[in-house]
Amino acid sequence: MATGPRYKVAFRRRREYRTDYYARKRLLRSGESRAVVRRSNRNVTVQFVDFDMGGDIVRAAATTKELRKMGWEYSCSSIPAAYLVGYLAGKRALKNGIEYAVLDIGMQNPKHGGVLFATVKGMTDAGLEVPHSKDIVPTKDRINGKHIDGGIEAAIKSVKKKMEAD
Repeated sequence: MATGPRYKVAFRRRREYRTDYYARKRLLRSGESRAVVRRSNRNVTVQFVDFDMGGDIVRAAATTKELRKMGWEYSCSSIPAAYLVGYLAGKRALKNGIEYAVLDIGMQNPKHGGVLFATVKGMTDAGLEVPHSKDIVPTKDRINGKHIDGGIEAAIKSVKKKMEAD
């Protein structure tokens, strides 16, 4: 490990590869609500966050764990599940008066047509405006789960119906 008067230790969250402070600073300076998308091996979480000097304020949130209560029987970390959680979070954000949000994926590795961008497609289908390129969104077949199982399409429709009813 380097030592000496010129050596500067990076912030703890940067050393742990959890926070990119330069990207966060740019997002906060925009003054817009952030659509924070986080993915684990089992779940996907979407939060709409506003900056405050006392700390970030979560305005609306949704997680794939909630899909289980709506009858979702498939994986909660798949592209169709990410689309549904983005749709649910988008509906909740619209109820709370959020109409525009900037995507914040943090230190995650973005892949065209991946889980992170399936949430963006769900948010835009819910009626929220999230700036993105059309070519990064997964294809309709992947969102409907045809690459996973043929019966998943009916499950997506039933869960969306339950979201609309709430």
